[in-house]
Order: sequence, then structure tokens, then C-alpha cells
Amino acid sequence: MAYDKQIYTQIMKEYEMLRDHQRMELERKKAEIYKKIPRIEEIDQELYSTGLSLTRQLLHKSADAEAVIEQIRQRNIDLNMEKGELLSINGYPVDYLTIKHKCKNCKDTGFVDNVMCKCFKQKLIQAAYAQSNLAAILDTQNFDNFDFSYYSTVIDRENNISPRENMQIIFQECINFVNNFDKSDQNLLLYGGTGLGKTFLSSCIAKDLLDRGKTVFYQTAYKIFNLLEDYKFNRSEASTDKQQIDRLFDVDLLIIDDLGSEFISTYTSSAFFNILNSRLIDKRKTIISTNLNIEELINLYSERVISRLLGNYLPLKFFGEDIRQQKIYKCV
Repeated sequence: MAYDKQIYTQIMKEYEMLRDHQRMELERKKAEIYKKIPRIEEIDQELYSTGLSLTRQLLHKSADAEAVIEQIRQRNIDLNMEKGELLSINGYPVDYLTIKHKCKNCKDTGFVDNVMCKCFKQKLIQAAYAQSNLAAILDTQNFDNFDFSYYSTVIDRENNISPRENMQIIFQECINFVNNFDKSDQNLLLYGGTGLGKTFLSSCIAKDLLDRGKTVFYQTAYKIFNLLEDYKFNRSEASTDKQQIDRLFDVDLLIIDDLGSEFISTYTSSAFFNILNSRLIDKRKTIISTNLNIEELINLYSERVISRLLGNYLPLKFFGEDIRQQKIYKCV
């Protein structure tokens, strides 16, 4: 599972804080119970002493060690039974003085036998969702909810294929992109008119990869270019900018949406090329979606950028009727 080191450290701190809180709560309960039922304090002290005795017997293995160990274990059973009865008689749960871990498998440490617990993995996935900028829409925008009925079955003369058949091909390419994520160097360029499902399919891919433990960062080209300029010229909070700039380079999948909507300066053009080129060198995947066609991209961006896009990205052309408009008409 891929993970962000800052997220990993933060989760470890959360586990530590949880355990500290549990210990403090246990001490509070002990103080309460010892004051109300002094015999339980005596029992706990004896259990501590017998625990030390048991450890010594296990270490030294004297001739009568087995008999002594069995005697100590039986005494501990009797003491714990008495303790439980006293708690119950006084109106407390039998396990009142036992720490109730949120995760019984790892006892809130995050690891079982030095292997990451499933609760830790889930926390990493949830954190990745939050960082992806997509958490709010992934419940609805996923492969299971993709609807081909919005795409016509009539052959498009310009493309010699129907929008639906074309979309079925694109859909399969997106599935392949996810399934071959760790085995392929492929990147995707989704291009075509507005409202045809480019952002939706990007979200579908993001959800599947996030659920597999990959890190994903989604952002529009407009915001990325603004972020790059703000960071360069110190126009906003530096620490926040630095984290987001790092994500542009470090995440397993970067999704750049709506390329062509941004204002391009000499600096942002160079920075954009640096992002694309660095990610290609590091073998980190990128998906770019744009409403522009290939010719418009060539006219707008530098030769270096176009060289990377046309040479290292699989171009997937979207065409058909605007789905957003279709949904509006259905509601009327």
C-alpha cells in the first residue's frame, strides 16, 4: 500500500493519543473503584505480585516450577473471579477496569505481529480520500454508477462509430488503466466537448485506486496554475502551498481536470512541463482531461508539453450530446 509519510506519522500519533486517553481513563476508574471498594485495590496489588512471581518461575525453571506456575495461575483465576463479583455486586460491569480497545486485533497500536493492521490500512485510505479533493463525489461517481444510456447508438459520421460504442471502448480502457496500474507506464488524455463524462470517468478511476490504497490528487488546471504562481511569488500561506505542490509530484495518480481553462504565463508553462516530465521520469501516473481538441492543444501549449502529451498519454476522444443538458431536459 502506498502512503504519504505525513499521513502515516499523523495516524501513529492518533494511535498514541488514543492509548494515552485510555490509560488516563483507566486510572480514573481505578481511583473511583479503589475508594468505593478497597478490596479491589488489594486484589490488583496481589495480581501484580503474582504476575512477577510467574515471570520469575518462567525464567528460572526450578524443579517444581510447573507446579508453582499452575498454583499461581489458579490463584489469579480466583482473584479475577472475586474482582468481577465485587464489581457486579456494586453495580459495575465486570470489565469496568479493562481497557476497551477500538480495534481488538491490534489493541490500538496499528500493528499485529509487526504487520500493519486492517484498521491502520483503512485510516490510510480514508486520509487519502480526504486529500484527493474527491471525497464528496466518489459515492456517486464510480464505475458501478456509469450510465451508457446517455450516449446515442447512432453512428457519428465524423468518427465512424456511435457515441455509445465509443464510450464502451473508453470505459474498458479506464478499467484496464486501473487493473494494470502497477504494471504499465500508461497515462490518459481525455479530450472532447463539455458534459460528456470525462470528469466522471476520472472520478471512477480515482475511487478504485483509492480503495486499493493508492494516493490520488485531483485538481483543475486553473487551480493548479494559480497554486504554482502563488507559491512562486509567496502570495498565500507557504506551508499549505508546499504540501499541495509536493502532491503534484508525489501522489500515485495526479488528475488534472479542464486543461485549457487556465491563464498561461511563461512561468506556469515551464512549471507545468516540469510536473509532467518529473512524473514521467518517476513513473507516476497522470490523467489529463480537456474540452480542447488535439489541434487546439498544439496551438496553445509549448512543443515540449505537446511532445509529452502526445508521446506518453493514451488519447481518448469523447463525443456525443452534452449529458448535463440531457439531465436538465429530463427534469423539465
